[in-house]
Amino acid sequence: MMPPDSRPLIAHIIYRLDVGGLENGLVNLINHLPADQFRHAILCLKGHDPAFARRIQRRDVLLIDLEKKEGKDLGVYGRLWRHFRQLKPAIVHTRNLTSLVAVVPALLAGVPYRIHGEHGRDMSDLDGANQKHQWFRRMLLPLTHRVIVLSQDLERYLIQVIGVPRRKVSQFYNGVDTELFHPREDGEPSPFPAFFSSDEIFVIGTVGRMQAVKNPLLLAQAFITLVETAPKELAGSLRLIMIGEGPLRQPCQALLDRAGLTERVWLPGARHDIPILLRHLDLFVLPSLAEGISNTLLEAMASGVPVIATQVGGNPELVTPGIDGSLIPSNDVPALVHALLGYLLDRPTLIQQRNHARHTALERFSLIAMVDRYKEIYQNTADQ
Repeated sequence: MMPPDSRPLIAHIIYRLDVGGLENGLVNLINHLPADQFRHAILCLKGHDPAFARRIQRRDVLLIDLEKKEGKDLGVYGRLWRHFRQLKPAIVHTRNLTSLVAVVPALLAGVPYRIHGEHGRDMSDLDGANQKHQWFRRMLLPLTHRVIVLSQDLERYLIQVIGVPRRKVSQFYNGVDTELFHPREDGEPSPFPAFFSSDEIFVIGTVGRMQAVKNPLLLAQAFITLVETAPKELAGSLRLIMIGEGPLRQPCQALLDRAGLTERVWLPGARHDIPILLRHLDLFVLPSLAEGISNTLLEAMASGVPVIATQVGGNPELVTPGIDGSLIPSNDVPALVHALLGYLLDRPTLIQQRNHARHTALERFSLIAMVDRYKEIYQNTADQ
């Protein structure tokens, strides 16, 4: 008879395990936490993408789909309670507002410790002013023992607006795998389609879900304007890649097609070869209306790609303008066009910022440092 497993179980509650920054951060964390110290279960309110789930390198991770129905589904809380009673996790770790309510069945099931993570903002509440969302947090966050936030912006919001005690909040940044995400090597073949193959092209790209909060239409419109206004000898070299799936993918494609740019753009949907795609970009753009701490922004920097990001959420905490990238106002097409044109015309600055972007990722956003912070919190909590 096998002895019982003494490693504490951490139950991670998320909306859906699919391509995204929060989800990628969770997979990185599980893959790098010591396997001899913790067990893991991921409970997904809305299922998972099998291809993305295969990024989990450990075979002992439980993956549970809760099959939440659209709209209000009170039954999902009963299913959560039953899973908590059966699994007996030492820690329940919820992430973002959509899963925060899971702390209630966790409490009722006798889970000893409850942790909540705030990773970013939602399209329905870009500035955190939604009264219902504030009330929801004020009601449920007192049922947690620790709140982890990924940016100073979110830390200020929770302490000053929601009223979470400062002693209860831990703020630290996402980490990026700088071995997986690295600058391209000389002679490395391009992963782009054949119509992108040219030594003279200048590739602008982004990675993210094609949804309103990520504002991909801003980048599509800015690219159209850039092609129309750039010097003719440079305009022909411009290419755009927008990687990600979502409801705005087809509208972006249609907008670019109407502008006659079909042969200059590539919108392939979700991809699972992001590291090689990123390091072949010349410039990365994050046009979001709201952000926490963007994994893809850090991954681009680790890949040695200068970045242009909107001045929202945690982006100003990651990018130092003039050193490793640029910051622009949110939802401002002329500002984005101006920034893009600046890099197109000033290649020495582009090359200089490539090196600085990589250095920033190595020095400030280590994956090991992030994992160590989580490990410390999990150990201290489980040992109490």
